[in-house]
Formats: sequence, C-alpha cells, structure tokens
Amino acid sequence: MKLIRYGELNKEKPGVMIDHICYDVSALGEDFNEAFFETGGLNRLTQFLEANKDQLERLPDGIRLGSPVARPSKLLCIGLNYANHAKETNAALPAEPVLFMKSTTALTGPNDDIIIPKNSVKTDWEVELALVIGKKASYVGEADAMDYVAGYCLHNDVSEREFQIERGGTWDKGKGCDTFAPMGPFLATKDEINDTNNLRLWLKVNGHTMQDGNTRDFIFKIPFLISYLSQFMTLLPGDIISTGTPSGVGLGMDPPVYLKPGDVVELGIDGLGSSKQNVKAYATN
Repeated sequence: MKLIRYGELNKEKPGVMIDHICYDVSALGEDFNEAFFETGGLNRLTQFLEANKDQLERLPDGIRLGSPVARPSKLLCIGLNYANHAKETNAALPAEPVLFMKSTTALTGPNDDIIIPKNSVKTDWEVELALVIGKKASYVGEADAMDYVAGYCLHNDVSEREFQIERGGTWDKGKGCDTFAPMGPFLATKDEINDTNNLRLWLKVNGHTMQDGNTRDFIFKIPFLISYLSQFMTLLPGDIISTGTPSGVGLGMDPPVYLKPGDVVELGIDGLGSSKQNVKAYATN
C-alpha cells in the first residue's frame, strides 16, 4: 500500500495512492499516527480498502500532500552513512552511526516550500531514504529488526551548514528549522520495496543533477540502525529514521554552493516517488 495525507497544513486527512491516483480514506476514522501503527492500523486499512474498493472517493489532481505520517514522537537521522559523502565533507568514516535529531516541527509535505531561515547563508540539500517504525522497539536484535518496519518514505534532510557546524554544540540546530523535513509523497509499506540495499536516490537543483547515489553504499544498513538506536532509546510506532545521504551536497563542492530564493529542488528514490520544493526567503509577517 501507499499511504498519503492530504489537504491543508495541520488539517490533513488520510488517503491512499493506487496506480498513481489518490483516494480519500477518511471514513476509516483514523489518522496515520502513533496510535494507528501501534494498534494494527495497516491491517485495518487493508480490510477497509478491500471492503470499499469500488466506493473510494478519487481526489482531485494536484491536491496538496502533507507528510504521509502525522507528527511522530521522534525524527531521527543518521549522519555520514555513505563513504563518499563523508569524504566530500572531509569527515572520518564513523566507527558507529552518527545520530542527530530533526525537530518534528520541521516536517512538511513533499512539495511544500523550503523556507531559508532568518540569518541563513548556507542552506543545503540532502536526499535520503527514511523508514517508519511500525511497533514499539526497545533493545531489538539485528536479526529481528525488520519486523519493526512499517514502511519507507522519500525525505529531503534540508540542512543549514553554518548553524550545524560553525555555531558550536550538536548538529541539531542546523537540522530542525521549519520546513527542513519535506517527507513523501507517500509511505510505501514494507512489502512494496524489495531490496532497501539497492535503491537509486537522486536530487536536482534547478534541473542540474547534484546527487545520484544508491543505498548499496550504506555504511550501516537498516537492520543494524534499528537495532543500534533501540539500545539507546525506545522507538515508538510512527517514529521516522532517516538513513543518510550520498555525495553531492552543496557543502562538499569547491567552492560550496547553497540554496537561494528562487531555486527549485527535485528529488526521488526508486519505488518511493519524487518531490519538488521551491526555495523562498524567510519573511516576517
């Protein structure tokens, strides 16, 4: 299945995408949130679709899509998980996963605008494969880790490099700005993706290819990441883990290149669709 959420920001309704057409499933009476995943919501949705397959309301083309997962308890990200990306940023290969968090208030729809933060001059792009946790996970063994995955999403881990690197402390302050986590267009359930270790992911800025990588180059693969993170914190249903970006970010260029108002970012992953964001300057009301 492909799960979507659609409509006005912070008022999204649940839906599904079938053969590239979006349908409303509001009659299910649930949002795609922690409670939904925790209580077997994917099974209920499957049953609902089977019972109502001839009565689903088709949504208009071009309708706004929100994040396919309602605001989760955590948005966890792995840094430097591709060797070529570590090299381009002059970072040593990590002995253990580099972990940072994005604020859940950074979460936006796949085609919403990226807003360059106030006082920012180094806003950057990062195409990533994100996974969604399907059930509570604590001290999970690597062999069992995939049992805890609900599905996968396309994610742009937008980053402000000055805030992240030059302002002291952890990376989080450069990662959690508003609009810095465009997610979707949909959540593909686990059965939709055959091999998470062989997915092409790409990103363009103004039509020029900046990133073109493959998840086969992961340093730390998904089962290990889930097991590893669950040793330090409980992962709750609906939590999102973003697995890192390949080379081609603006920071790694010589000289570095950063986003500016008017730029257009497009990105995609095999089996997970594509998204497009217009870049705008922060504006005071």
